[in-house]
Order: sequence, then C-alpha cells, then structure tokens
Amino acid sequence: MKNFIRIVLLFLPLFTFTNAMTAPFGSINGYVYDKSDGECLIGANVFLQGTNIGSGTNLNGYFSIPKIPAGQYTLVCHYIGYKKYTYDLKITPNSTLKLDIFLDMEAVQAQEIVVTADSVRTSKKLFNKSISQIDIGPRQIKQAPQVVESDLLRSLQTLPGILPISDFSSELYVRGGTPDQNLYLIDGADVYNPEHFFGLFSTFNTDAIKNVEISKGGFGAEYGGRLSSILHVTNLDGNREEFEGNASVSFLSARTTLQMPIGKKGSISGSFRRTYFDQTLAKFIDEIPDYYFYDGHVKAFFEIDPNNKLTISTYIGRDDLDFKFDSDSDNSETMDYDWGNSTASVRWTHIFSPRLFSNFWVTGSAFRSDFGFELASEKNEINDITFKSDLEFYATNELSTKFGIEYKHLDGFLKQEFPGGLVDVSSQAKHIAGYMQTNWRPNPLWDINAGLRLNIFSAAKTYYNLAPRISAKYRLSETMNLKAAFGTYNQYLFKIPRTFIVDIWTTADEYYKGAKANHYILGFQKEIAKNIEFEVETYYKDYKNIYSYDYFFYADLEPTKFTDAGEPVYGTTKGIFDTGMGHSYGLEFLLRKDIGCVTGWMSYSLGKTKYKLEDVNNNRYFPPRHDRASTINLVGNIDIKNSIRKLKGKAVKNDKSKWRLGIGFVYASGQPLTTTSSLYVTAPLPDQLYDDGLNLYPTTRNNFRLPAYMRLDLSLTYEKKYTNWTLAPYLQVFNAGNRKNVWYITYDREIKDDMLYQEIETVNMFPILPTLGVNINF
Repeated sequence: MKNFIRIVLLFLPLFTFTNAMTAPFGSINGYVYDKSDGECLIGANVFLQGTNIGSGTNLNGYFSIPKIPAGQYTLVCHYIGYKKYTYDLKITPNSTLKLDIFLDMEAVQAQEIVVTADSVRTSKKLFNKSISQIDIGPRQIKQAPQVVESDLLRSLQTLPGILPISDFSSELYVRGGTPDQNLYLIDGADVYNPEHFFGLFSTFNTDAIKNVEISKGGFGAEYGGRLSSILHVTNLDGNREEFEGNASVSFLSARTTLQMPIGKKGSISGSFRRTYFDQTLAKFIDEIPDYYFYDGHVKAFFEIDPNNKLTISTYIGRDDLDFKFDSDSDNSETMDYDWGNSTASVRWTHIFSPRLFSNFWVTGSAFRSDFGFELASEKNEINDITFKSDLEFYATNELSTKFGIEYKHLDGFLKQEFPGGLVDVSSQAKHIAGYMQTNWRPNPLWDINAGLRLNIFSAAKTYYNLAPRISAKYRLSETMNLKAAFGTYNQYLFKIPRTFIVDIWTTADEYYKGAKANHYILGFQKEIAKNIEFEVETYYKDYKNIYSYDYFFYADLEPTKFTDAGEPVYGTTKGIFDTGMGHSYGLEFLLRKDIGCVTGWMSYSLGKTKYKLEDVNNNRYFPPRHDRASTINLVGNIDIKNSIRKLKGKAVKNDKSKWRLGIGFVYASGQPLTTTSSLYVTAPLPDQLYDDGLNLYPTTRNNFRLPAYMRLDLSLTYEKKYTNWTLAPYLQVFNAGNRKNVWYITYDREIKDDMLYQEIETVNMFPILPTLGVNINF
C-alpha cells in the first residue's frame, strides 16, 4: 500500500497544475455519437475548417479542442461510413462550447468516396494512427471467411505479423512472441484464456463488438504487463433509441445479441452464444467428444449528467468436456473437464474540465479449470482485482498529456493429485504501476509521444522496473508518412502450455523474475489511391529472462514436504521453466481497401525468431515452434452485383438484396520441429529387441521444417433487406481445396525377426469443412 500511495503522490501535482491553468482563448469539447443508436464513435476527426486546429475522439468518443483564437469558424466532423457534419460557430475569449455531435449513417460499402479539398483523406487517418496499430471493425471481421462463424482472433491471424500455430488454435503469436505475451482486455478487464476448446471460437463474440484496438508493438506507456501486443475490445453500449437485435444459427452453434434503451439516460446490450457439438455431431460420430460451451456478455450504460457517465460490463463463459476413451466399453476410463472465464468492470467517466478527461475503473477477472481423471485430478484458478485510473489533459492544440495509476491484486493456486505425489502451489501478488505520456505536435508535420511507466511487482520477492517509451510520426507529404518507435516492456505473468488441456498461469517469484523486451520499429505509410492504404514496417525485438516450460522438470523437482501417507508434496515453482533470452526481427507489408465494391487486404510477413535457453540445445540458439519465415494472406469481400455494374461502366446501387463473395487465402512456410538422430535400446536381455524398450534420441532442437501450409477459404452470403429486418443465409467453406496441411509427425515402428522397421506418418489439420447458417438482424 505504501508503494501505491507514493505513485498517487507522484501524480497529485498534475491535478493542481490543471486546475490552476486558465484558458485565455476559447475551447470546444464534446462527444461524437451515431445518431441511429446513440453509440459513441471512436476515432472520429473533428477540426476547424481551413485551419490546423482539431482533434480526434478517444475510446469514449470524447474530443477537446483547447486554445482556439477568437473568431468565426466552421467546425467539421468526419467519420468513414457517415455523412459529413458541419456547424458554424463563434469563439469568444475565455468561452467554452460544449457540443455533442450526432452523425447520420451513409451507405459507402458499394460507393466510392470522392476526395475533395476539405475531405479527410486516407493519409490523414493513417497519420493519426499509432505505429504498429491495426484498426479492424466488426464489418471486416464478419466478412472474412471463417471455420464455423466469424471470429475476432482468427480474423487477426490474417494480418501481417500475427500468426497462428495450427488450425486447432486461435491463439495469437505476434512478431515472434508467445500467446501469454499478449494482453487481452474486454471493456477494460483482463482475460486470461481468450479461446474455447479446439480453437474454433474465441471468447470475443463479434456481434457484441463496437471497437477493436490492437497494437503489435511500440505501444504507449498507458499499457503494460505484457511483452508483445495489446488487444483491447470495447463492446456495444446498447442502442439508446430503440430495440435492436440479431441472431445467427449454424449446424454447430447459435448466438443472439439484443440492445435496448433504459429510459432516456441509458441503454443495455446483451450477447449470448452456445455450441451444440454434444447434441449433433457427438450423437452420430463416436470420435467426437461430448463437448459444448456457452458464453454471455451484458453491458449497461448510464449518462448521469453531461459530465458523468457510468458503464457496467460483465462476461461469463464455460466449456464442458466429457470424453470416454473407449465408447464401446462400459468400463472405459473417462475424462471430465470444465473451465471458463468470468470478467466484470465498472467504469466511471468524469469530465473535470473541458481539458481534463478521466476514466476510473474497478475490474475483476477470474479463470478456473477443473480436470478429473480416474488416476489424477487438477484444479487451477487465478483471480484478478484491479483499480485503475486514466486521465487526459489537453493543454494546447500542440500539447496533451495522459497519466494514470493501476493497482492489481492477483491470487492463484494449482493443485494436482496423481499416483505417488501431490502438487499444491498457491501464490498472491500485487502489481502497482504509474505512467505519464506526453503528446507534442510542434507543427503539422510532426507528432511525438514520450512516456514513462513505473512497475512495482511484489510476490515472494519485489521487483522495480522503469519502462521508457517514445514514438514519432513525420509527414513526408500529403500522402506519405514515416513513423518510428522504441519501448521497454516488462512482464510478470507466465503460462505453462499444454497440448489439449488449458494452460496454467503462474507469476514471477523468488525463482523467476520478470521478463523484459525492447522494441525497435520503423514504418512507412502511403495512400496510393483513393481509400487504398499501403504500409511497410520493420522491427527488431530482444528478450531477456524469457521462460519456456520444461517438460522434464519432474526429474529435478524437490518436494517441499510429505503427506501423512509419505507421498511427496511439491509446493513451489522451482524447476518448472527453462530460462533464457532471444530475439525476433522482420519486415511486414499491408495493402488495404475498406470502401467500394471490392474490399479487403493483402499482407506479407517476413520474420525470424531465435531463442537460447539454459541447458537446452547445448546452449545454442534455435527457432521456436511458432517461427515461420514467410506468410502471405489475402482477404477479399466482393459485392457481386455492383462489381459487375462497375465492369460494365454503370453506376453502383444500394440494393435491397445483394450477393457477397468472401475469399481467404493463406500461404506460410513450414514450422520447425525436432527430428531424431538415432535410436537406443533399453532391454532386460542382451541382443533382444522389445518395442517398449526403444527410445528416440533427438537431433539439434527444431532442425527440420514441415511442408509449407496453404489454405483457401470461401464464403457466399445472400443478404435481403426487408422493412424492419434483414435475412442473410450463408455458406462457409474452410479449406476449400481440402489440402492436407501437416500438424505434426509420428513414428510407426514394427519389430520383425529382431529387425526394426520404422515409417514416418503425418498427422494433418482440418480437412474441408463446409458450414451452412443464417444471420438475422431486426
């Protein structure tokens, strides 16, 4: 608590400073909303026409334009997909204008936007975006071909620098980092297990998403606790004007999202989803386990008064798996396994003054898993309670500051019972952080961010770390930008990966101190045509104190005590991880078009990752399993009718019915794996071969590459608009070419006449998977 008070005192002078300042000129502040449903719009551009004075809306839809010289102006607001808003106003000295802007939607999916002198060009949007940040909305996510249904994490895997490990996982490997190095947030609350079983679904229901903010590196001081990336999902506040809903049904899942106003001052939204593998495929195919999951999200929004807003959000998800190893035998062993996430957040948004905007959060997150088997059982749980504040001060049009504090209490345990022993590890930890970040725009060509984050992590041992961050943007021309960033990042949570069982989280302690990474990034952006973006980024990351799970840790594990029956009890994390260092570097290209009859993106990633772990691979560098040299992605969505019209030279139309074709293609070079160099025998009798006495001796770690991965996905959707509702049946085909992509290899061996015969067999990923479904919006 003393450390927490110190950080509060560190930032207290800022409050005094902001209250003491006066505004010699006039100012404008307010929110930007969607007029149809009252949702705030994130990233809208608000500026005074004919000047360089302006601002963008933050994650709450709030904007502030301070220190405006007195005079007559025309205020302009732009947001893609909405009609341009203009408002004539007069600024007088020391005046403050509170202006809430409501934008009307405009059909732009089929029509090209004509760029005029006062339009916000794609290049302006690119310049405003932070380095290594990707903006992707619900529309792009839903239009990309998927396995069963639209999924956020699988859509992100088609972007440069973000890779999957296999078809069976939606986890993200960002620029050489591992999944536990990504920070996942839902409405400000941490999510510790972002995917459901088999990796077909993530915990993020795309129907409930309003905004997705993902940073692949170089992110600012307001975020911490992870080495690689930030994924912050903001869900819908709810329609404040009228009842609205949508539903979707396919062979394997069903989901619905409902929204409605609460009086005149609030709204509520709810999203619910369930799979029914257990009621469909499992009834007819013995190999399919009895499995299902459900999840739900509810969010309520209240506008208490013009300066105070309250948001309450909660999510709960559960997976349930019952598996019988031999379905034909009444005495077969069975496995019972269930796990899930729960999150909750309360956010108070307060405007202290037109130039001082704030968010205060209380969040909670819990992850638990319960595994039962005849010979063993396991219980794992992690609980997270967090208090945090984020404040933004708009000093001038050229200078603004963000600052905040965070207090996180972590409580977790792991209990495993197995023949001959017991693992019983529990831990408590506190993570206290404070940050300050300043944005300086000395002229229209430069935009500079500099920040500092202080981390204090206390478990069995206390660690102190300072993490500086700096980034800069330079406008080379009206259509070209140059960006660069450097940052230091610290992480104190680590994950023990398992193949089919949910991963286990553990924290830094007296045996493992926090991991550290430095990011070096350089980027170039260009608007090469109307609404077509081109981006290139190169990066280098070095890692220190990274940890890899030691699959043979039992050999060195020492018990901390013994049970009354004399069985050993293991109560510490000592020996679980191999410790080491590493680096990754790469080059990424992205060509993207978001408006028109044909939309989508093409990306190429060239990357290399190397680890060096103590007492592994003779202490030499090796590529980890997720390393891929080259990856190509193509994602396209075609409005068939209007594309044909354009080819014929005719005008496009906003039809009440339309056909959409979705295309997804990926090529990736093969992943590394370790092969065998020799075989040795352990047998009770000399000169006798026994199959259970044969042992494979590995070669250099990950010295061999699997064949290249390639996949084509297709989707066809027919959308019909009626007076008050829309019907959209669809066909999705995953792996349309039925390519046999290799997951891993096994060795099939047979002994005949004291001779060993051995063959390599491949285990493949998903074959062709067609899915039928229907989406209904009302």
